[in-house]
Amino acid sequence: MKKLALIALPFLALVPKTAFAHCPLCTVGAGALAVFAAYLGISSIIVGVLIGAFALALGAWLAPLIKRRYIPYQKEVLTLLIYLSTVVPVMPLIRDYGPFYISLGGEYGTPFNKTYVVDLFLFGAILGGLLVAVAPWLSRALTRARGEQLPFQGMAITLGLLLIASVIIQVLVW
Repeated sequence: MKKLALIALPFLALVPKTAFAHCPLCTVGAGALAVFAAYLGISSIIVGVLIGAFALALGAWLAPLIKRRYIPYQKEVLTLLIYLSTVVPVMPLIRDYGPFYISLGGEYGTPFNKTYVVDLFLFGAILGGLLVAVAPWLSRALTRARGEQLPFQGMAITLGLLLIASVIIQVLVW
């Protein structure tokens, strides 16, 4: 029995005790949701939301890996470049345009009472990026209000925001 314990001991060192990886889980979660949504035939605006969220989460995760600072606002610039290099190549693959009607006043045809043509994927990608950008702020606000952080709170807020926005857009808007 002691020999078995001595053989198993090195393998136990390979098993992690606890993982508190927020950004990698958000990144994989957003990417998996986008792939699943495209597979199911969900609207291109929803796929855009998920790809935009994935791209910003990926950028926010990878940008801090470069420790030496070469330019001002390096993390922000790298995050934006990673976001753009993820979203822009997908845009030609998902070409879907839709109407966006604004009726704030005036006669039809004026800038505030007109129907605009919108790239639904790009609109969704921008919305998804904004939701991922807002999620850490909401997580910090919840932590301050409660006095403690829940396990996987940031990931739950991020994926919850993406899911709520996607359901609202799919069911109520498009």
